[in-house]
Amino acid sequence: MNAPRKGSLRALIFDMDGTLTDSDPIHRLAFEKALAPYGQAMPEEEYLRMISGRTNAEIGRILFPDSPEAHHLAFAREKEQLFRNLANMLLPLSGLVGLLDRARDRGLLLAMVTNAPRENAEHMLEALGLEQRFSTVVLGEESPRPKPDPLPYRIALERLGIDAPEAVAFEDSVPGVRSATGAGLFTFGVMTTQPASVLTEAGAREVIQDYEDPVLLEYLRIALSEL
Repeated sequence: MNAPRKGSLRALIFDMDGTLTDSDPIHRLAFEKALAPYGQAMPEEEYLRMISGRTNAEIGRILFPDSPEAHHLAFAREKEQLFRNLANMLLPLSGLVGLLDRARDRGLLLAMVTNAPRENAEHMLEALGLEQRFSTVVLGEESPRPKPDPLPYRIALERLGIDAPEAVAFEDSVPGVRSATGAGLFTFGVMTTQPASVLTEAGAREVIQDYEDPVLLEYLRIALSEL
């Protein structure tokens, strides 16, 4: 355990996909449906290696390197609509709602930082019943530089009016972990999409299965001075 300073925690900052909910299987299914007319598949290993955590602009260049940007945008719109059609089956990750309630009761600030498009972010938060939970939402596509650049997390810290040592981040992808740690945040890797070894190699300070993980609960006990 990388022990925090007692009473130091003022904010929790979350990624969305794979962190608030295990959404990657639904994203991969949407990619499978969108890629079928092109005779392409989206195996899980390929999805995790090339797609998870990236922006739609990056994904378009990866999947269709010889196609113009207009085609990338059209494909992204189709895929995201397919995803939103399936998103209502998603549930919050185990322990998340309890953690958000606890944070609210302790007066902690809450933010979300995601590379997802705005329409997806709004739809998913509503589907999960979390649309009123976050005081600020930072979208990578609306930042000059999305994850893995640290800028989206720096924007979140600035909006919250706090410094990096006063917050912790939760991320499930390599680009996300690199973004959060690059901004100086203590980062928990959430093992919904990647194994512990990949997340720690990317820079995660601790790894957890979900928000009921004893590692997280002990960290919060100390950081919130619940002794």
